[in-house]
Amino acid sequence: MTEHPRFLERCLTESERAWLAERGKQKAASLAGLWAAKEALLKALGTGLELPMREVEILHGANGEPFYQLHGEAARRAGEAMLSLSITHDGGIAAAVCVLLRI
Repeated sequence: MTEHPRFLERCLTESERAWLAERGKQKAASLAGLWAAKEALLKALGTGLELPMREVEILHGANGEPFYQLHGEAARRAGEAMLSLSITHDGGIAAAVCVLLRI
């Protein structure tokens, strides 16, 4: 999937595609981690894959820690919720945990 431009454009934001392009040999694992993180948030919102994946953006802090930036309907549905994200990949498996805390 890392070499299918239409898939990447449909599912990833421009900044995510740029980040992914820099991942070298970790590109496939990184893409799987992004997908898992987006899916985890959409499930936490209760929408499943109903919303466009590009409305959920995964960015990285100064130390590489992932965090969510939401757009459009995903942002509206999350409202003021606090979000926490953890992504892992090992042995060909990617997983992500999204904690959504409504105050």
